[in-house]
Amino acid sequence: MKKFMLDTNMASYIIKGKPIEARERLIKQPMESIVISVVTEAELLYGVARKEPSASLSLLVKNFLIRVQILSWESETAKVYADLRASCTASGIVISALDMMIAAHAISAKATLVTHDKAFKLIHSKMLTIEDWIK
Repeated sequence: MKKFMLDTNMASYIIKGKPIEARERLIKQPMESIVISVVTEAELLYGVARKEPSASLSLLVKNFLIRVQILSWESETAKVYADLRASCTASGIVISALDMMIAAHAISAKATLVTHDKAFKLIHSKMLTIEDWIK
């Protein structure tokens, strides 16, 4: 079964229900094929923590996190990250450290990274597969 790793922006689109295309694509997938990185979990929780107290947003994020498999950061993922970041740096490609961690986690998990963020397209790795569920 194909595995899909949602990046933080895609997870946010799905949680908020906008744009609707993201949630429609999610519904078509078996839930056991959907994963997120623990990095995405941290970013989602940070987003809730920095906003004014909002029970509805907090509940939406909590319900989302209950339903998806959250992959832990492992030593093998750290090695993939180091190689990927070194390769990108050597090529003059700079993206945020958290985005680089998510990309490395997708490679390590052998998952297709689901994102609408154009920064990931800068990564020229044969091992990183990307899908955009907003198109």
